[in-house]
Amino acid sequence: MTNTLLTRHDPAEANAFHKAGLWGAETHFRLMARNAERRPDAYAIRDGARRLTWSELAQWVEAMAADFERLGLVANDRVSLWMSNRIEAVVAFLACSRNGLACNPSLHRSYTVDEIAGLLERINAKAVFVEDAWGADADRHDPVATLSGLPQIKKVYRLPAKREPGTDMPGPGDAATAGKSDENPDSICYLAFTSGTTGTPKCVMHSDNTLLANARDMVRDWGHDESSALLSLSPLSHHIAWVGVAQWLLFGGQLITDDPPAGASKLDWILETEPTYVMGVPTHAMDLLAEMATREVATLGTVRVFYMAGAPIPPTTAETFVAMGVTPQNVYGMTENSSHHYTWPDDPQATICETCGKGGKAYKVGIFDPENSDIELGPGEVGHIAGKGACLMLGYFDNQRATENSFNKDGWFLSGDLGLIDDNGCLRFVGRLKDIIIRGGHNIHPKKIEDLAIKHAGIEKAAAFPVPDERLGEKVCLAVMPSDEMPEGLALLDHLFEAGLSKYDMPEYLIEMREFPLTASGKILKRELAEWAKTGKLDPDPIRFVAPKEN
Repeated sequence: MTNTLLTRHDPAEANAFHKAGLWGAETHFRLMARNAERRPDAYAIRDGARRLTWSELAQWVEAMAADFERLGLVANDRVSLWMSNRIEAVVAFLACSRNGLACNPSLHRSYTVDEIAGLLERINAKAVFVEDAWGADADRHDPVATLSGLPQIKKVYRLPAKREPGTDMPGPGDAATAGKSDENPDSICYLAFTSGTTGTPKCVMHSDNTLLANARDMVRDWGHDESSALLSLSPLSHHIAWVGVAQWLLFGGQLITDDPPAGASKLDWILETEPTYVMGVPTHAMDLLAEMATREVATLGTVRVFYMAGAPIPPTTAETFVAMGVTPQNVYGMTENSSHHYTWPDDPQATICETCGKGGKAYKVGIFDPENSDIELGPGEVGHIAGKGACLMLGYFDNQRATENSFNKDGWFLSGDLGLIDDNGCLRFVGRLKDIIIRGGHNIHPKKIEDLAIKHAGIEKAAAFPVPDERLGEKVCLAVMPSDEMPEGLALLDHLFEAGLSKYDMPEYLIEMREFPLTASGKILKRELAEWAKTGKLDPDPIRFVAPKEN
């Protein structure tokens, strides 16, 4: 019996998207195959050790698809990826697309082995790729042993840390052919874990068409073609990178992963690989500019466009790029709807710095009353950002309630963010309704930190909130109310680590509170704490976690 994924796919809506040219007949695999047919000997993809042509990539994908077939995987089965920015991740994704499997690449390095096991059980993954020494606690726990013990897992593909596929999966030179490829661009091809206000992961479902709708807009509006080379500084476990993959398959040029050889910096990698289009977050841009200044490097080589999402672009960053001939692309979106709003190449600098532009045809944005999401607001009014269109997800995997609760009565998807539409029709991001901290593009959920902190015998109450940081956007401050004497700071961080907090989520500021500001219902007002830290009413102490193995 064929596996079925339940989605919010609506045939009438799909027909409208096809008629408008927002959806097409291509899958990610078919786009790759088309590029291999047209330009077999042109370079397609590279990581820190390897560079493949389109024909070499196609052969490797075919061999991987044949291995999935031998394993007994059938349409809609799930395959997960837990690895670094290496070519194998793209090969596995394209092989899944070929066979009608749903690929789950959103397993971040910051996850623990137990967290990964829980996520794989959630989606009933049948196979998983695991890189040696990858993960928050892979030095203490064997992920292969743990994941192999999950009852639904048919195979764990173990990859060595060095850039070769190892013995568990086919290599780039292997010749094998799978059966007939899957041709349905409306079935689920991509599953990505994201998190809501509680930190409980939700799993976004996308089809080829919902992913490619946004990519078609961006490729058309920014004029990318076969001469374009795209480097994603965002890792392949993040959605930004897969927005890049979709664009690359459409324009047919080169994809470069953020995988510089040992000893090389991101700037070295950019100058060596010569991308024309770089994707990342503002932190990446600021770090590059700082390194360029230190090394007295005047240009970013061949880079013409720099995509930045996840936080506002500082005006000085945009101005510096423009001065060196690089056009910033200011982007707003999320895993559920990709990079749907973005500035255009000919936008004035004020639009690029201050707004997320008008975006493309595949998504429409509205602003709604934060207290009543069914009431739409007018231009210039700050409210809840919501949207609908061809690049919107097809729901959350196995989570009907979360899917329903994400929409208002008229079918607008509610982002959890605040913004406005200005007089020029551009989207301006104002802030978040969500209780979440974003550190350099990495989402950190305060509730998990708080829940673990109050397990300490000396802590009565705890609140984690963001403090501004020029480079990373935000860092975590942990405010605690001790039950008696205030615990020593580093001992408290050690407690959080031993209780299961990832080292990537550790607080970097700590403050003792004798009382918290509270709502009428008794909840801690974390926005008030954040404001007090900004204005200097609170003066948190910086603190740095050192993992036990580093002592």
